[in-house]
Amino acid sequence: MRSTRVVAALTMGLLVHGLFACAVGSMAFALLTGLQHGHGGFHGTSAWVANALLVLQFPLLHSFLLGKAGRKVLAHLSPVGHGKKLGPTTYVMTGSLQLLAVFWGWSPSGTVWHDPAGAIAVLRYALFAGAWLFLVKALWDAGIGLQSGAIGWWALLRDKPVDYGTMPVHGLFARCRQPIYLGFALVLWTAPTLTPDWLALTAPWTAYCVLGPLLKEARWEAMFGARFRDYRRSVPYFLPRTFR
Repeated sequence: MRSTRVVAALTMGLLVHGLFACAVGSMAFALLTGLQHGHGGFHGTSAWVANALLVLQFPLLHSFLLGKAGRKVLAHLSPVGHGKKLGPTTYVMTGSLQLLAVFWGWSPSGTVWHDPAGAIAVLRYALFAGAWLFLVKALWDAGIGLQSGAIGWWALLRDKPVDYGTMPVHGLFARCRQPIYLGFALVLWTAPTLTPDWLALTAPWTAYCVLGPLLKEARWEAMFGARFRDYRRSVPYFLPRTFR
């Protein structure tokens, strides 16, 4: 029924964008404070084990859901009858919930290595803000509708096929092939407050930012063939050509 479809679409739209905003805000606040305000109740060795599980669940599930088996799982998580069309929306919702689990479920160590002050603080906060702007620009260039999950619920609302767009090659994607992952890594490394918690999160997630896109590029090659291979030959993988 049309009314059921419209309600499902609008409900998923409100949920995905609300969760996405909460996840981004939680990540920014956690990194600003060195992950010292999490609500995890573990201490000592138990805290490090719990935090390690939180760190690992994000890249592992994130990558799994992008595969064929993961897409089938996403189809079952969406409202009945609309699972396939709402896949992009459900994927972003799941990722947002994962980030919220990390930053709100983190068990803080209570140790702060460096809390910037004065001119150093101004510089570090400026770098952090710049990294976020770079990440937002990369998300925009990749197609903000896809990255925010909007294309799923919007297609359902209009009763149209999902428009995934084409392979991004403009903007930051003309400078490097993986600007989103680069931006994510920059946000992690420019966090102003340095703590053991920050390093425990940043090191493995940076490794994922560098290695994870290899799976993405394999999918791109399967989808776009020669066009992607030409793009790969002419554009650097991770560091923009301006740095080369």
